[in-house]
Amino acid sequence: MILWVLAATLICGATTVGFSSCKESRTQDDNAAQAVKSEELIRTSQSWDGVELPDYLQGRPELVAVKYEFPAGQKLGWHHHPVMNYGILVQGELTIIGQDGKEKTVHEGEAVVEMVNTIHHGENRGTKPVILYMFYLSQDSLPLAVQHPEIPL
Repeated sequence: MILWVLAATLICGATTVGFSSCKESRTQDDNAAQAVKSEELIRTSQSWDGVELPDYLQGRPELVAVKYEFPAGQKLGWHHHPVMNYGILVQGELTIIGQDGKEKTVHEGEAVVEMVNTIHHGENRGTKPVILYMFYLSQDSLPLAVQHPEIPL
């Protein structure tokens, strides 16, 4: 009996008395580790500044995903987006500034819905690079952003 308990313990890597109990326990642990998890990060019909998003474009959609990396201290120029877009900030902090002076700082793990047809820019005021994944609801031949170099930062 002692040899059987010792063998079950060595096989399972645990101090379980019965081999079948050990097998069930390990299977439950494996299933728990492999469970699919979901967390809704955002659901809205407004951009971060509270403005209602426009209606969908007419015609065939083009979905675009872009990964952006902003070094610490980097500023983007003034621009606007002619299409709806949203993103997930996976590293750092990004501050978005509207031409009207409104600001929104997006933190690691947060989602953001960008302004549409409103001029703004972004700044990495933090000490580490920003990594941002953006998703655009566009159409073929539409730019994702229109730059405004005539407006000084």
